[in-house]
Order: sequence, then structure tokens, then C-alpha cells
Amino acid sequence: MAFNNVASVADSIPVRRALVSVYDKTGLEELVRGLLREAPGIEFYSTGGTYEAIGAALSSLGPAAAAARLVAVSDYTGQPEMAGGLVKTLDWKIYLGLLAETGNASHAADLDRLGAKPFDLVVGNLYPFAEAAGDASSPVEALRQRIDIGGPAMIRAAAKNFLRVASVSDPGQYGGLLEELRIARGATRLEFRRRLAASAFDRISRFDRLVADRLAGIGPEALAAAYSTI
Repeated sequence: MAFNNVASVADSIPVRRALVSVYDKTGLEELVRGLLREAPGIEFYSTGGTYEAIGAALSSLGPAAAAARLVAVSDYTGQPEMAGGLVKTLDWKIYLGLLAETGNASHAADLDRLGAKPFDLVVGNLYPFAEAAGDASSPVEALRQRIDIGGPAMIRAAAKNFLRVASVSDPGQYGGLLEELRIARGATRLEFRRRLAASAFDRISRFDRLVADRLAGIGPEALAAAYSTI
């Protein structure tokens, strides 16, 4: 496999499309308001409860939100969410939009072929595995259900392509994002995206380490108590 080595990138990337799928909805309404202010005409692509929360935020803004667009990821991909929300953003069109590199003719052709859109911003966060892991009495199944798949994959893809995509992985970063957009006039700059990427990979690595350590500590007795085998 030959790697695509990128030598030239744009420093400033206008934020036109945001992929938003969060478990922790702290500050989400304020983020939506800020994005509409700093990046007028932004398009939101979202899932499940996040989609509903963004819709409510836009409705509360009335005419101020008229230029914004909210798209359900399931409508965009043509695939319904898997029961229990197990698969929402894991789709070819989504990852084309996250990983396609500016100036790459082959990537552009893939986007055109499927009618996929490039995303400029990802906002996501992870399931609360740490809360369950910190309680010694947490059932094994409660731990398993809180192992996040789509969230880390989405954040990780955006962080890898920090040349073009801003990857916001924690509500505590919302203020910094809005300030960056204010200063850069509705865009993000390369150094800001690099910092977000480093933070995203650190957050994901700590999540994965916690999962690995907790699963390694489950003994045969706990496993047998959690599941009957056939």
C-alpha cells in the first residue's frame, strides 16, 4: 500500500459542515448558538438524541437559525441506525467526508461518485466507561455496553486529517473552538487543528487503556456470574 503524502495544505479552513454526535450534551445548545454566530450558514449532520437536541436549539433561535441546515446522518447515508445505537456514523460516506484530503483528485472522485460531503468539523465525546469502571460492583455487561466504537472511530478519523478537519472531543473545548472561529472569521487554522488532534488521541488512548485494564481484571467467576453459556 502506498501512502498519500501531503506536502501543501491550506492554513485556514472555513467551517461549513459539522458532524456532531455526542453522548455528553453539556454545552451543546450554547455551541450551536455560537457556531451559528461565528460560521453563518453552517450545516449540521447528526444522530439520534444529538440530532433532536440540535433541532430543539435551532427551533429556539427562530429566524436567527434560518440559514442553518440540520441533516440526520441516517438520511445522508441512506442507512438507518442499528438498534441500540450500535451503528450510527460507521459508514463509507461519513469516512470519505472525514478522511478525504484537499487536492487529492482520487479522493475528490470518490466524494463525487457517492455524493459525499467533506466535513470541516467533528464534535464528539465518548461513552462514560470510566464511571462504570470506577465502581467495583459494576456488572460485566454494564462495562461491555459502555465500550465506545463509533465515537472513537469518528474522532480518530477527524484527528488524523487535522490538515483539514477540526476534531473536538470534549465539551471543555467548545469555548476555544468558538474563539478560534471568531479570530479566524469562521475558519480554523492548522495549528489549532493540530492541538485538537493531539488532545483527541490522548483522550482516546486513555479510554482504551482503561477498557483494557478493566477487562483484564475480570476473573472467571465474574464472567460466569454475568453470562449463562450454551
